[in-house]
Amino acid sequence: MTHRAFVSSADLAATIPAHAGVRMDRLDAAIHALGQEARRLDRLGLTHARIECRRQLRYWEFLRALFSLEGSPRAERGTR
Repeated sequence: MTHRAFVSSADLAATIPAHAGVRMDRLDAAIHALGQEARRLDRLGLTHARIECRRQLRYWEFLRALFSLEGSPRAERGTR
């Protein structure tokens, strides 16, 4: 089964920007748009579509958390 992005900012075929600031902006935009879409699908009662949208939202939130580790002081010092 092929999954399509619910919103264009969450298109998995698009490249993740190399610059940290632009990358975080893109991830934030995808998360925001997917959150709005999930709420819209919920209002419409489209349960299966909402579940898939929430699955995509969790993926983008995971990416956001992963990439945010790059800029953390702990990651820069190499300590635990």
